[in-house]
Amino acid sequence: MDNIIEIKNLKKKFKKVEALKGINLNVAPGELFAYLGPNGSGKTTTIRILTGLSRATSGTALLNGKDIEINRIESRRQFGLVPQVINLDPELTVRQNLDIHGRLFGMKKSDRKERIEALLGYIDMSDRSESLVKHLSGGLKRRVMVARAMLHSPRIIFLDEPTTGLDPGIRRKIWSLIKKIQQDGTTIFLTTHYIEEAEFLAERVAFLEKGEIVAVNTPASFMEKLGSWAVDILGEDGLYTEFFQSSEDANRFIASGYEGFTKRRVNLEDAFIAITGKKIGLSGNGNVGSGIKEL
Repeated sequence: MDNIIEIKNLKKKFKKVEALKGINLNVAPGELFAYLGPNGSGKTTTIRILTGLSRATSGTALLNGKDIEINRIESRRQFGLVPQVINLDPELTVRQNLDIHGRLFGMKKSDRKERIEALLGYIDMSDRSESLVKHLSGGLKRRVMVARAMLHSPRIIFLDEPTTGLDPGIRRKIWSLIKKIQQDGTTIFLTTHYIEEAEFLAERVAFLEKGEIVAVNTPASFMEKLGSWAVDILGEDGLYTEFFQSSEDANRFIASGYEGFTKRRVNLEDAFIAITGKKIGLSGNGNVGSGIKEL
């Protein structure tokens, strides 16, 4: 199979609001794919449709070759979901939460026990298996939710903004866990509004804006189109950025008389802003010009 996720002309309308305006997207088996955009861009709407929590107005979506509208039960077995909201039962232990999930998927008792033990070790929480969920930190709860999503050995894991509200140190631990899952061969579809998260984790990224995919590429390719170095300059009209292929070019630009600047490496956020045309001024030396829209 060439693609484990196939989305064709997917649309979703809420009364007069078009949340998705004809999404087309393919994800390969084992790929870690990031779906990146600001709040309200349509990320969660897409996830809800792909996981059967909402119906599309039109279009089709296939998971591992199964049409989600025609084969809803079989499609459900293809994926695990880690939603934005922590929805574990706080009055049950970690083990009990996992066990209930296994029962819902019809797993035999012996299989559930073996899989739960393996996953507790996988998320480094074997010593917390009997802890009540309500006594866990936010980061540990997220780990349990990841283990729960993996319990029935799905081909795909949907992660819907999995690190929202976590401090930077805990976020890095979750990133490490996500990479570990992907390296074991599971396809990961990640939605996030943390651009550095997508840059660090993803093999490919889709930029989503107002219900439309405006660009798809690897993080490295997006950034290479701009250059390697950026200089942020505080001008009379606010902050704007110039891009350069080399550090020497950036230094020459700075030496020409600019004050109130910051020199740094180009990042994925620069590419997103350039493509969507938001909050950036581009002019003069180092300007990548109108070609920005073609990233």
